[in-house]
Parts: sequence; C-alpha cells; structure tokens
Amino acid sequence: MTITSNSTYFPFNLQVAARFWRALDLAPSARELERLGRPPILFCRELAARLNRLPERAGRPVQGGVLNLYSLQGAIFRHLITRYAQGQAPGVLEKSLADAGFPLDSPQLTALLERFATLFPPAALLYGDAESPAAWLAAGGTSQRLQAVEELLLLSLAAENSALDSFRELVDDTELAATAPYRAAVTGLERALADALPVAGFGVSLTELLRAPLRAAPESLAGQLAYMRDAWSPLLPDELLAQLEVAFGIVEEETRPFWSGGGGAPAPVLEFGPGAGFPAPDDHYPEPEQFSADVDWMPNVVLMAKMVYVWLGQLSGWYGKDIHRLDQIPDEELDKLARWGVTGLWLIGIWERSPASQTIKRMCGNPEAIASAYSLYDYTIAHDLGGWEALADLRERALKRGIRLASDMVPNHTGIYSKWIVEHPDWFVQLDYPPYPTYRFTGPDLSSSPEVSIHIEDGYWDKSDAAVVFKHYDHRNGRTRYIYHGNDGTSTPWNDTAQLDYLNPEVREAVTRTILHVAHNFPIIRFDAAMTLAKKHYQRLWFPQPGLGSGVPSRAERGLTRAVFDAAMPEEFWRQVVDRAAAETPDTLLLAEAFWLMEGYFVRTLGMHRVYNSAFMNMLKMEENAKYRQTIKNVLEFNHEILKRFVNFMNNPDEKTAVEQFGKESKYFGAAVLLVTMPGLPMLGHGQVEGFHEKYGMEYRRAYWDEPVDEHLVAEHERRIFPLMRRRRLFSGSENFVLYDFFVDGAVNEDVFAYSNRRGDDRGLVLYHNRFATTAGWIRSSTSRLVRIDSGETVLRQTDLGAALGVNADGRHYYVFRDYATGLEYIRHGREIAEKGLFVELEAYEYHAFLDFREIRDDDYGTWGKLCFGLEGRGVPSIDEEVQLIRYASLVERFRGLSPFAGGKAAPKTSLERSKAFQAALAAFLKELASVAGVDGDRAATAGAVTERLDRLPGLWKSLEKGEPATELPLFPADLTARWLCAMLLVLHETGRLGGDDAEYPARSVQWFGTFGLRRALADLIHEAVEEGDESPHGDPDRLALLADIVVVYPSLGGLLGSSGRSGALQRLMDDRRVRRFIGVNRSGVVEWFVKEPFEELLSWLVLFAAVTQPPVGRALSGFGTELAELMGVRASLMALAEEAGYRVKAFLALVTPSSGRPEEESRQGILRTTAATREEEWSG
Repeated sequence: MTITSNSTYFPFNLQVAARFWRALDLAPSARELERLGRPPILFCRELAARLNRLPERAGRPVQGGVLNLYSLQGAIFRHLITRYAQGQAPGVLEKSLADAGFPLDSPQLTALLERFATLFPPAALLYGDAESPAAWLAAGGTSQRLQAVEELLLLSLAAENSALDSFRELVDDTELAATAPYRAAVTGLERALADALPVAGFGVSLTELLRAPLRAAPESLAGQLAYMRDAWSPLLPDELLAQLEVAFGIVEEETRPFWSGGGGAPAPVLEFGPGAGFPAPDDHYPEPEQFSADVDWMPNVVLMAKMVYVWLGQLSGWYGKDIHRLDQIPDEELDKLARWGVTGLWLIGIWERSPASQTIKRMCGNPEAIASAYSLYDYTIAHDLGGWEALADLRERALKRGIRLASDMVPNHTGIYSKWIVEHPDWFVQLDYPPYPTYRFTGPDLSSSPEVSIHIEDGYWDKSDAAVVFKHYDHRNGRTRYIYHGNDGTSTPWNDTAQLDYLNPEVREAVTRTILHVAHNFPIIRFDAAMTLAKKHYQRLWFPQPGLGSGVPSRAERGLTRAVFDAAMPEEFWRQVVDRAAAETPDTLLLAEAFWLMEGYFVRTLGMHRVYNSAFMNMLKMEENAKYRQTIKNVLEFNHEILKRFVNFMNNPDEKTAVEQFGKESKYFGAAVLLVTMPGLPMLGHGQVEGFHEKYGMEYRRAYWDEPVDEHLVAEHERRIFPLMRRRRLFSGSENFVLYDFFVDGAVNEDVFAYSNRRGDDRGLVLYHNRFATTAGWIRSSTSRLVRIDSGETVLRQTDLGAALGVNADGRHYYVFRDYATGLEYIRHGREIAEKGLFVELEAYEYHAFLDFREIRDDDYGTWGKLCFGLEGRGVPSIDEEVQLIRYASLVERFRGLSPFAGGKAAPKTSLERSKAFQAALAAFLKELASVAGVDGDRAATAGAVTERLDRLPGLWKSLEKGEPATELPLFPADLTARWLCAMLLVLHETGRLGGDDAEYPARSVQWFGTFGLRRALADLIHEAVEEGDESPHGDPDRLALLADIVVVYPSLGGLLGSSGRSGALQRLMDDRRVRRFIGVNRSGVVEWFVKEPFEELLSWLVLFAAVTQPPVGRALSGFGTELAELMGVRASLMALAEEAGYRVKAFLALVTPSSGRPEEESRQGILRTTAATREEEWSG
C-alpha cells in the first residue's frame, strides 16, 4: 500500500523538521513522487542526497535505506497506536490528555499543536493546501488533532532513540521544547497511558510497548525493526511486513561490501552441496548429475586467447606488412601455434561492436579507443576484420593445423546501443522512472538511430557517480524508459551495456537462437559472465527475495519471492541451452566463465563442457597451497569428473598478465607445468608466452607499450612447457588422476603438489614446490577419492603410488622414466616404489615432470639391477646408454683402447701403419664388435680401410694449414683434441664394413654407434680429453660430443652439398634438433636465426669428413688438392649464401633451392659459382 498525504501527517511517514523542508526544497519532489505513486524509498534517497550535500554534514553521510527504515518504523508505530486507541481502548487518548491537563479542545493543547505544526509541518501545509497551522487544525476536527498528538508522542520517542543520531537534526525537538509545553504534555500523556488498559497480548502500556524496540537494540535502527518484525508480527498487516522485508533488503544492498568472485578477492575453497555460494534462506536448487559427454577432440583442447585487434597489430609489426583482416593472419603464425601445441584459438572481439561504447570510451579519456569487445551491436563478424568470408578462410586454415576457433558469446547483456535496444526495448530490465531521483541525463545522445535516443547518467561524464540505469527515449511512441546497465554486482555497472530481462520468455528464446547461430560458426563458445544467469544469482542480482538485498543497487524494492520468481523462470536457462546445443550443434564445446563457487554446478548439473577455475590462478599466485590442495581434494571426494572440466589459467583478460602475477623465473614455470599437466583445459593468455606485461583493455585497437618478444622466455616454453603441453592426452582426464600427500618427517608439506595420471600404459608423475624454501620427502599414499563400488554405492578410497602407476612389485621389474624438467632419466626398483614410494628433493619453486615410464624385467645377468644399484638414485642423460656400458663393457673397453693411438698428447710418435700396438688394439676392437653385432665380415679388410683413412689425415692437416687463413676461432680442427676426435670418428665410420663392404655400410656404422654403447663411450672420452687440460676453443666437451654425433650421423653430407641434392640435404640438416642446437638456432619475433661461427664450423667439419671418406678405399691420393678445393668452394658458396640471408633459416634455405629461372636468381647463382671457382683456385695452389 502506498501511504499518501491523505492518510498520514508527514509525506511518506517521515518526520522532518520544517527548516529542512525549506532548506532542502523537499516539498515539490515529495508531492510529485506521491502524485506518481512512487515508493517511499525514492523520497528517502532524494532526502539523503540533499542532506549529505550540506557542508555541515561532511563526513557524516546518511543512506536513503536508513531513512526508509525510520519511515517504516513510524508507520508501524502509527499502526499500533491506531489499533490500540481505536480498536482495544476507544477514547483512551482523549481521556489520557484530559488526565494530563491538556484536554483535546483546550487552548493549551491547541497552542502546542499549532507550534508543533509550525516546526514539523504536515503535508497539507507543505503542499500549500492549508494556509496556517491554526487553519489546518480547525479544518480537521478531532481526528486531525489526535493525529497531531500521536506525532508529538512519536517525536518524543525519536528524541530518546540513539539509533537516529546519524540524522538527529531532522527530528531535533529542542526548539519545540523551548517554545511550548511539549515535554510536560508528553510526560503527562505517558503517565496517564501507563494507568490505562494494557495492550492486549503484551500486558504493558502502549508507551512501554513502543519503547521495547529501543531497549532491545538501542544503537541499531535495523535491529529495532527486526525486533518489531519478530515480536509484533501477529499485530502487523501483511502489507507492512512485506514493506519491512523490502526495507531490510535495501539496507543490506546499501551496506554490502563489493566482492569479486573472479580474481579480485581472496579465492574461497571450492565446496559442494547446498549452501555453496552466496547464502540465502531459500537459495538451494536441485543438483542432479547431468554431465555433458565430450566429443573425442574436446578433452585435449589447449586454448590460447588473442585480443583480435591488438594481435593483428602485433602481427603487422612482426611480419613487416599490414595485417588487418582475419584472412590475412599468416600461415606461419598458425604453424607456430600448432607447433607449440595450441589446439584452440579464442578470438576476443570479433563481433560487431556498439558504436555508443566507442563514444563513451573516447569521451572518458581514450581518444584511440574502439568499442568494448563485450558491448555488442549484433552477432555478425566485424566488417573491418573481413566479415564472414575472412572468418571462413581463417577457420579452414586453422583447422588444417588442428586448431579450432573459439568465440565469446555475451548472454547477459547487449551493447547500450544495439540492434535489440532499437527493435525490442521491452527485452531489458527497466523502470519507468530513475531509481535514484538525483540522476540526470543531459549528456550527448549515444544512439545511431533516429528512432531512439540514449543517454547515460551525467555522473559518468564527470566521474562523480556510477548510475545503474541509462535513459532510453523512443521517438516512435514518446515513451521514456530507464534501462539497467549490465551488472554482476561486484563493482560499478558496465556503463556501455544494457541488461537483458530473463524473466521474459521471448528473451530466453532469442538468446538461445543467437547461441546456436554462434555455435554453427565456432566449435568452441565461451559464455561471458555465465554465472549471472544461473537462477539463484539472476534472482539475487535483479529480483531478490524480500529482505535479502540485491546484488545491484536499487533492485531490492523490485524483489520477488522464490515461488513467484520460479513461476516466471521455471527452468535453468543454461540447462535449456545445453540441451538445445546438444541436439542441434553437438560438436560444440560450451565453456562457461563462472565464479561464486558455482563451478561444480555449471558442469555437473547445468551440463557445460568446461568452466572457469579462478582458484588455480589466485591460490597459486598467493601461495595459498593448502587451500588449493583442499579444493582439489574436495573435488575428488565429491566427483572427479568436475576436475577434468576445469579451465585453468594463469591470467585471463580481466586480470594482470601472467608475468606480472608470477614473474618470469622458476615460480612462473612451476605454475605453468601445473597448468599443462593438471586435468582440465589449459588456457594461455594473450602475450603470456611472449612475456608481455601490458594488460590490454577491451577497447584497445593496438598495444600501447612497445614490448619486444622475450625470446628467452619463448625458448624456455619450448624447452619446458610445450613438450608437456603436447602430451595433453595423458594429463587431461581425471579417471586415473591421483593426488598425493608429500610427507616430510611424518607431516604433510602442503606446499608440494604431487599427482599422477595414466592413459593406458602412458604414465606421468608431477611434483611442484610452490614456496621459496627447500624440502625433501616421500610420496606414497594418496588423498581420498570417491569411487563407486560393485553394489552401486559410493565410498571414499585411498591408493598408493605403486598401484596408481601399475607397478609390478615382484622384485624382478624395474621402471625407467625421464624428468622433463632436467632431461635426465631415472631407474627405480618396482618393489621399492610399491613399498616405500618415491623420495624427492625440491628447491624453491622447483618441479619434476616424470614421464615416458618403461617397465623392464631384469635379464638373467641382473643388468638392470646392477645399474639401479650403481646409480644410487642419480639421474643420467640416457638409461639405455648406461645399460649399454654394462652390457657391452668389453666392446667399450676395446674402443677406449684405440684412443691413445688416434692422436692427442698420448699418441705414439711413429706412424699408425707401423704401429703394431695400434693394429692389435684395432683387431681386438673389430673382433669384439663383430661378435656383438652378430656379423662375420672381413675384419682384416675393415682394419685396412680404417688404417688407410687414418693415414690420409696428416696430409689433410698440411693442406688445411696451407690454405686456411688464420682466424681467432679456427674453422678446421687445429688443436690436438679436435684432430684426435676426427681420427676416432673415422674409426667409427668404417666399422660398418664388418657387415659387408657395400653402400649401406655407413648406415650400419651409425646404427652400431648408437646401439652398442659407442656414442656414450666417445662422449666420455671427449670429456676426459678436455679435462686433461686442453684449453683450445674446441675444448668444450659437450659441444664436441654434439658435433661428433652430427658428423657420425651425416658422414656423407659434405659431399652432397656440392651436388644437385644440396637443397634437400641442407633442409634435412637444418631440421635436425642436434644441428639446430649446435648452430644456435633461435627465434626473434617470427624469424628463426642461426649463428654464423658454429654454422661455418659445422660446414668445415662436414667438408673435412667428406674429403677423407669420399674417395674409395684403395685409390691413391696425391695430396688433397683438387678434391679438397672443390669441397672448399662449396663451403665458401654456402657461407656466402648464409651471409646474404642474414643468417635467417628460412631465407637461407630459400637461397639454396634450385634456380627458378628468374634473371636475378640466375645472376646470384652465377656469382656464387664464380666465388666457388675462385676459392678452388686458391686451395689448389
């Protein structure tokens, strides 16, 4: 019921002194609001706003909701007085006044009432409907005089009420007491009422009953009204009780602290069941298990976010050309993403945006802004991005590389100016009046249509306020609406958006059709702010249950009971969407941005395929490790299926960038390892891999910071993260996911995340220490997990590391696995894993990612047991090589026996041909090799071939010393260690002849080199040779071992470099990971570079080896003139091409391809041929 001046003394039942009615000019507003039938809260808000602007009120603001409580308290007091005086004890007020010495028609009372009406005027006087207090009293008769007496009594109560001190001046009775017998009259009236009939059901006088709330909660107006509701509800009409609940909701709304369930506030531990989320007495919704099944590709998606306009600008800079459209994105960029392991590309901001948003952004301070990516005009691809045709092109090219495109869908709202705001303005949450009377809408018209005008509230322009509505004027029918901005209740409204009304079934259907339209064009859809449309939160935000307050300011007075709300919105909107999508677009992955502890509900009950998991980012960043482990444990104890449906991220577009939150060192990579190895969907932020610090606004057309790509960070991703990311099939599921406790001296270290996963025989075990400290301990026992047993019941079970990894504990089995953090391999006894677990030491922010598990049954010789015992838990580069050293120890020993004869400081001074000791050592080696390889070749002939090749070396060294100009870093072996290595490589190259003196013998040599422990033996010899004190530039043992590996594998490549097969040979060479490492291939932006010096050195070694090994055995050589000169010419031409290419990989390979016939190509090839010929003349003398 709306209380008007016809039935109340004060407008809106609010006692206010006359001086404030005049000073604040309240009467016109009050009369207009009453005329329009507006709720009292509007007047209370206006009064609060005007009062708070008074200079003397600075620092003491009062809320409209508090004034509304006082208004309602007065209404309840008046109801009780009327009920008592007219129902239970008729005439009691007249009698009590007479007993007090102030009869109702006495001059004394008349004078008091006239003075009261002067200082606290009734509505008739305020509105000019009565000429004076005396005229008002005379016109109203007895009832009006009794009404004034009631107000006197209530004013006296207000004077006692400490809860009104925040606005005491409005009800200050000091002047009345000083100029009239006010206190004597009230005191006498109360004394007489004390002797009157007690109030029925309470046994106390009327004044004692009215004071009871003040005694119950002397400092709290809300507390007093809560007492009145609880104690007096039998006496109060339903209308007043309903108004009371709304009033409580308004106060709750005004005093509620903002809280972001996203990344802004401390993330809560995820819990399940009734009561999870924002509390309310009636907020529980059924939670049946209704997971949506994944299509085969969905579990292994790795999503990368890209702010489209910013990305296109960055691509333009990287590729040196204008890239503005989706179809201009280079194939090379898509190739790079695919190579990294990205399988989903989230294009942020591809839809046609609202031009009004751009106007707002620019007028508010960013002259280069475009519209926000989440203030949309319509769901059509932006024209300046190339429209639907450009999208189709990109989609096809991306899919060929295994990358599916993802798009946003913004269901909560549209842009403030949108297609729907013109065509369907009734589809939005709105009022016919502004919810706050102080709102003004005098700024520019933001509409691009002559049919409507759109104005945001003036406070946005001067940054003085953040209004919840904007003004929408329809020129077609003259109607004015005040439409709410989109809002999630956690901060200021999104002032460039319009909130859709989901109680309207037309809206629900229209949005569903739009979602299906998006699904037909994008296989992955991200639903922005999806949690705002879950029923419990949509009601909380826009139609709150009475008394609970709203998430959106001013909506408490528009609240609905749960029953009424459910009747208007019978089903969860998202469940309807999921079911429609499953029927019409089943190959679409639906991804919900949802917070507020709704994660489990969204995937388990509403059926979304994936849901945001902001706890991952927030808790790991803040090192709230126990909280995040508890979150994982809660999921496993409730339903593990939820875990694999999480979207994990280290930043999202609304947060600071990943490197701002995690840095670029060990903590970043530890968290990134968890990101790509935990179940769920890993999401990488725009610029995360490149190390960008700038957070891009949704209205950015370009990046404002000129940030170079952090090539070191990219390289570290390629070394540490992408190899794991490409193993998502192992890690994405939750069926075999096991979380372990990390025990240190009997206590669990909550800072260590330890977990394993399996997919068939593929197993992975990950540990990460998220703390700046060191620790060491055991993992064996798991945390609890809910499992379904044969009876169909569910129980909590634990397991252990051995069972989770499928370890055979019979004592004969060993397990080999590689740590992707260090590259080292380990071996453990199966029984030890089963019975003890695994002991691990961890430094600050250190991780281990153990993969590539192999089960090995020990042989009859105990080879694997011997190795496991000998390593004592240490990691090694290759367990297989370690086994080879044991298994082929005799062969390795004989190979090592050749080393002193090959050169270096320990080499004999006599010719190898005349060295009986060398021949004996060589014969012993070849005999053992033939036995190990199971061949019966001509050992004497092979020994002869080895000796002949070795005897060519002295002549080669002389030719090199004659023809190669001196340089600071010799390109050819000039020191003893390097020349010794060349001799050892020649021995290895010729060994394949034992299997037959045919064209395949070099391949056999390579195979035996890697199979029989010779690679590792050679590497050990290289380290020993360098440790003897060789300080030459070629003395880096790891570098020499890598070089040796390349030369052995590509022994004939040097000869091919001058042939027609050169381009193919070089392509194979540049693709080889060992070669790329040796020549220092690195990426800067989109270009791969290699380093000049190691490239030229590798060419020199390949040419040298070709010079020694190309001539057939038995053919006499007259020095190394012609043969070497030809090869040196080839080397010179390739060095020149590399220089011309600027040492860019792609450009170099393009230059070495056969001529296309273009004149410039023919000219270049001619120059190179001339260069090669010139170098040949120099070398041949």
